[in-house]
Amino acid sequence: MLRRLSCCLLLVLPVVQLLAQSCTPTSKRDVTLTDSSKFWREQLRFSRVRVAHAAVGPVVAELLDAHSLDAKRLEILLRVIKTHQEVEVWARNQGANTFQLLQRYPLAATSGHLGPKRRAGDRQVPEGFYEINRFNPKSDYHLSLGLNYPNAADQALGEPNPGGDIFIHGGEVTVGCLPITDAGIEELYLLAVAARAAGQAVIPVHIFPFPLTEAELAKRASSPHQAFWRGLMPGYAYFEKRHEVRSAAPATVARTL
Repeated sequence: MLRRLSCCLLLVLPVVQLLAQSCTPTSKRDVTLTDSSKFWREQLRFSRVRVAHAAVGPVVAELLDAHSLDAKRLEILLRVIKTHQEVEVWARNQGANTFQLLQRYPLAATSGHLGPKRRAGDRQVPEGFYEINRFNPKSDYHLSLGLNYPNAADQALGEPNPGGDIFIHGGEVTVGCLPITDAGIEELYLLAVAARAAGQAVIPVHIFPFPLTEAELAKRASSPHQAFWRGLMPGYAYFEKRHEVRSAAPATVARTL
């Protein structure tokens, strides 16, 4: 009976978590990367953000313009498929229905193996539906964006000490985080700041072990994570088909700094 209940939780919790994510609309078009918003002002107080803005701000602004994206109406979504070893950045203007692939940042290092993170010190990268909840402009790894790990599903299914402090960051080392080099994190950090300043309360981060298709699952039929991965499949398939995120009740504004 307990085993059956556990399998049900594995299938239901990731979907509930995905449904809790939403994005928040704001205002008009401007091709510049920065504006006078409070969040930009807060971030530009930090020297590493100022240096990144001076060095790659124009590159990021040109990238947005090339995709007809407005920095003041920007929304982004990050996706990681572990076997692809990269962080995908998807973006859209607020009010648009679908996200478009904007950029890919290769992972500079990996740790652990396929499967979710369940305890502190296991060197695993989490799997599931997360969001950015911290902007760290003084990271030990240049700049970093924190994930809200452990989320409700992790807490329900993990061990008493599931660990924490999972980041997308600079550098080239990891024990469970997602390093994309200093150059990569500078661009991604500025994109995330622009989206947050534009009013995006929740920046989703979807992390999957591999493309969640029946064919890929069949290759790993003996894995103990099959039930968990099947619980992630609806969210993966929905985004693959529509390039949008299921919306539900508004989420709270992400915590910053």
